[in-house]
Amino acid sequence: MKRYFSIALATAIFLAGCKKMSDQPMDQLPIPELMSTETIDAFILQKLEAENKFEWSSASSQLIWSALQQSDNWLSVGYAPENKTNIDNSIHQINIQLPEWKLAKEALIKKIIASEQQLDKTLTKEQIVMVEDETLPFINVIVKNHATVVMLQKSKTVRYAEPMAYEPKQAIQPDSDSGCGSNTAEGGLVSGVDYTTIAPNTKQSWNYSYHQIPQAWTKSTGAGIKIFIIDTGSEYDQENLGSAFNQGSSSGRTVEKIVTLPRSTFLGFPTGPVETPDDGCGHGTSMAGAATAPRGTDGAAVGVAYNANLVTCRAASDVLIDASREVTGVTNAYKNAANRTDVKIISMSMGRITGSSQITDAINYAYGKGKLMFCAAGTSFGWTAGWYGVIYPAWLSNVNAVTGVRDNNFNQNCTACHKGSETDFTIVMEKASNERHPLSLAMSGNAPSTVGGSSVATATTAGIAALVWSRFPSYSREQVLNKMITTSSNYPSKSSSFGWGNLNANAATN
Repeated sequence: MKRYFSIALATAIFLAGCKKMSDQPMDQLPIPELMSTETIDAFILQKLEAENKFEWSSASSQLIWSALQQSDNWLSVGYAPENKTNIDNSIHQINIQLPEWKLAKEALIKKIIASEQQLDKTLTKEQIVMVEDETLPFINVIVKNHATVVMLQKSKTVRYAEPMAYEPKQAIQPDSDSGCGSNTAEGGLVSGVDYTTIAPNTKQSWNYSYHQIPQAWTKSTGAGIKIFIIDTGSEYDQENLGSAFNQGSSSGRTVEKIVTLPRSTFLGFPTGPVETPDDGCGHGTSMAGAATAPRGTDGAAVGVAYNANLVTCRAASDVLIDASREVTGVTNAYKNAANRTDVKIISMSMGRITGSSQITDAINYAYGKGKLMFCAAGTSFGWTAGWYGVIYPAWLSNVNAVTGVRDNNFNQNCTACHKGSETDFTIVMEKASNERHPLSLAMSGNAPSTVGGSSVATATTAGIAALVWSRFPSYSREQVLNKMITTSSNYPSKSSSFGWGNLNANAATN
């Protein structure tokens, strides 16, 4: 992330916008100056450099209002009755249809509508309230009035009020592919160096030996465990994630493809085609392949848990969760996985720079339902060069952050991989000699592609977790996680940058 602004300047600008609001009635509050994207981004950068994360709770009403105007005006508002102070650990037990929750929401909606009608008296509820979630205590509203933000920040029934679609502008430049477009067959792969051909006729990636995955296969192949992958979907043309999911040594398992990403016309009431589970990016296909591709007869790459069941969920269009519909898609994906008793493991190799309390609600909900979750620590594009902290949501305590390291130095992150104190596990996924990455499934055909970053490290870890849970089916989530921790390379000392270190699938399945 380029340092376009000095910290001193950013701080000065921010403090100028944070002067205490007067106690004037809301309809008499002066309209503040609109902050530029450069000013907003400078403040976000300052927080990242100082705290290694950015949460909207640290921002002033002026900055939040400005971020809304500089994006799509969608605001995510978490609510709760006044007597409910901290619901993070109990959100899975809350029934928002109970009177006290309904009253809190309805009163809040009335206040928001009244405030927004100060700017336009013709506005209706349908034009302001976009989403009233049926499970979690949040709503999504269109906000254009600064006074609305001030009111929400002061309200005792508001847990958070955050722009959904604002990410630093450097992060969404058109020259960044955001992880898409590269999942094609890799030329020049060398047998015995980049892969080993194993029975019945499949390619085992070069990095599996570092985690003793082949040895673990003698005890477990992931049977009976279902992995839910939240990503960009699964390519219909890749038969190894479809009609050929069961072949060779992979049998008796299921694969499902779902979509939670709202259609592209989400912001203007949908009239366009419905989104499908098909992967238009390529990233989701490679993650599903790394975790669960079959041990088949067609010469394709085999996944870690080649007998695990799979659900692929298209929750975003690329790996940067920077649109309101993507925040909605990811939120609904975690809810979907949480409510399925057959799902044990959730893996997401996507993220964003700023936090999203709405997604956090959904993750806490899934955690309360007993899910074991893994998230990518982050992979840099041009827009994050210079900042290597763990990204959101991997920094959350209820998920396990994973990053990638090099084959010649387990204390050196891969060329583009993020690291930090929130990291829990590492996977060897880059050769120091030529930056070769692990094999996975391409968008179509049997010739393998290669995929890197903390993304493939995360999907690989989800596969290893499936091996462990399949080996010990009566284990709780905590017992599975403890097995993984206590058999990792850094145990019992957790590294400040690389967590518990490299996973050992063989030891974890003993």
